[in-house]
Amino acid sequence: MATKAAIHTASRDGAGWVNIREGSTRALDTFPTKAEAAAAGRKRARADKVEHIIHTRDGRISQRNSYGNDPRASKG
Repeated sequence: MATKAAIHTASRDGAGWVNIREGSTRALDTFPTKAEAAAAGRKRARADKVEHIIHTRDGRISQRNSYGNDPRASKG
């Protein structure tokens, strides 16, 4: 089974804020505000158990949140 790619919340020139699956150029959702886009991206990332990456208006990463499939850091 293929794993799903991370969700990015980013600004799109003239179109507000969008959620995009990593590796794609097509927007999953479009919103007028960053807060609305981030909330929807978080919900989708939790459902898909993937990472959610939130960008600033200039494209830099401001937050990274992982909602599953994290490798265990310590030996157990």
